[in-house]
Amino acid sequence: MAGPAGEVLFSAPQVQEMLVDLARQLASRHPGAGELCLVGIRTGGAHLAARLQAQLTRQTGLSPDTGVMDITLYRDDWTRLHSRPKVGRTAIDFPVNERVVVLVDDVLYTGRTVRAALDALIDFGRPRRIELLVLIDRGQRELPIQPDYVGRRVEAGPGQVIDVELTEQGAASDQVVRRSL
Repeated sequence: MAGPAGEVLFSAPQVQEMLVDLARQLASRHPGAGELCLVGIRTGGAHLAARLQAQLTRQTGLSPDTGVMDITLYRDDWTRLHSRPKVGRTAIDFPVNERVVVLVDDVLYTGRTVRAALDALIDFGRPRRIELLVLIDRGQRELPIQPDYVGRRVEAGPGQVIDVELTEQGAASDQVVRRSL
């Protein structure tokens, strides 16, 4: 489907399939949930982290600690975007020291969001390892950041955006859409 609303790349069943597969990959690499914790980057990554936690519980019976991180004040461009940034809540109410922290985001593009999340996470402690899980990798990095887990890789040219629309954010159904600016 293409049009002013954009081209739907993945529908709700395909998004769900990606999440099931990503949870399977996490479970195989981290058989004990005690070492593992998920931190979703607000906003899309936060919803995906909660879904992954539920999927891991269904698949393994284990439920890793899951938190949410707002990176607004860690961005390298926040002063250019807004004079008064709207800062969301960060909720990481578990220790991250000596644990494997999986940062979760919806779309990986330039790498700048992940860089900001790394800076913010270090303020909470010293994880043994930090991994990155993204639903969509659209390439075209500006920083040397690569994901450990990827739902799908997609092409998007200059002047295009990839949006992950989730029901938790008010979408009628889950989907991944490519749009022209």
